[in-house]
Amino acid sequence: MGQRVRVLVAVGVLMLGAVGTESAPIAAAAQRGCPMPQIFATDNTAIITDPADPRLRTRLIRFEHDVRGIIHANGARPGPSTLLNGVFWSGELKETTYERSREFEVGQVNRDGLHHIAGVIAKRYHQESVLTFRCLAPGSPEVDAVEIQAPGVSAAALHDALVADPRARDELGGGSVTLGGRLVLVTPLAALPLARTFTRTLGVDWATAQVRYGDEEFVR
Repeated sequence: MGQRVRVLVAVGVLMLGAVGTESAPIAAAAQRGCPMPQIFATDNTAIITDPADPRLRTRLIRFEHDVRGIIHANGARPGPSTLLNGVFWSGELKETTYERSREFEVGQVNRDGLHHIAGVIAKRYHQESVLTFRCLAPGSPEVDAVEIQAPGVSAAALHDALVADPRARDELGGGSVTLGGRLVLVTPLAALPLARTFTRTLGVDWATAQVRYGDEEFVR
């Protein structure tokens, strides 16, 4: 997508082999049902730095319809789609940028099929990359990332936390929030300790977070 759509994680060191006092609530929240494979994408190619920009109010309805058509035309089944407000840090601009995007669930598709569909979307909408996430069993050798969804976070709070935390904005890059205030971040396993610390500043309650292990890919 050009920027990373992430679901900020409160998982800690569970998959890194260390088990501490915080692991129990994290483990209890993990893998509360695997959704269908996911594609995170947008049709936006502009750099938007003003949170009041009218382009951030689009619901991407035509884009949603077209992507569902792409999914269907490539032998998969389009599932639910969720509108997201992204907040990202631009190291080049030294300020936050904003983006409207959608998360699409894709049924009846394998890893190669998901990759192909994401590649079609990237080319059709001139995207630097399109993020995919496949939820997997925690012990799978293919697991390289975690998706966390946590309620009670606003885009404004995410913005303020990124601005205040140079390490998080440089290494995590940013995140997305649904219109209902649900934080969404897909992050590599290696970034979990940092993501856990960062989510604390956002007031994430790990007991209510959904933690899913899986495989992420940025498809160009």
